[in-house]
Amino acid sequence: MITNSKIKEFNDNGAVVLRNIISKKWIKILKIGLKKNFDKPSKYKCVYEKNNKKELFYDDYCNWKRILEYKNFIFNSNISLIAKKLLKSKKINLFHEHVLVKEIGSKKRTPWHQDQSYYCVNGKDNCSFWIPLDEVSKSSSPEFILGSNKWNQQFLPTKFFGHNYKHKDSEFKNIPNIEKNRNNYKIKNWKLSPGDVVVFSFSTVHGAPENKSKNRRRAFSVRFTGDDATYIKRKGEMSPPFPRLKLKNGDPLDSSTFPVLISS
Repeated sequence: MITNSKIKEFNDNGAVVLRNIISKKWIKILKIGLKKNFDKPSKYKCVYEKNNKKELFYDDYCNWKRILEYKNFIFNSNISLIAKKLLKSKKINLFHEHVLVKEIGSKKRTPWHQDQSYYCVNGKDNCSFWIPLDEVSKSSSPEFILGSNKWNQQFLPTKFFGHNYKHKDSEFKNIPNIEKNRNNYKIKNWKLSPGDVVVFSFSTVHGAPENKSKNRRRAFSVRFTGDDATYIKRKGEMSPPFPRLKLKNGDPLDSSTFPVLISS
């Protein structure tokens, strides 16, 4: 199902949509896992928007070891094989999973940002799968700047509250004011349904509008690395923090934190 044209689109643009590649069975399993996750969230859960104490925009991550539905999907679906084909890698490691929810009426944008500057990962062989668990209108769908994966720049991480981390890496640049200069960029998004997936590079600049849909906007993201990925401890604050990790700069990621899913 992963054609050469889709592989080329991913590599050229830094983002590609794959239609109807996740079965209804797996979508149902992920929904069950997401409910378990937020019934008992981890210490990493963050709420970005509330209205009269009702949480409208929130997320959590690094729960795959305790949420069996997440682990089942990551290890037993074909998702890592799709990553292998897109990256043309012999080896695929799990990086982590991330779940995000924008409830009906959420008015907060996800700011423009680039994931790799948050992460303890060097290299270009990587990808994130953004998997909607609900219908997502085009006006509520994540937006990607096509070709930004090839800018060869790293931008200061931005908190989803809308400001930079306090502990910064001076080598990183401030991200441009994309929202005020949208016409200067090739911005792309898609109407999405459960079963569809948007796959994008860690270096691709992206953001997301408020939830303008008539339903919740739940998404399960899972992130993978490929052949050239190595560990790096950033000079600034990192997210996720992985406090128990013992890797050194330049080490392969292979570990119980980042297990090898495919090696051939």
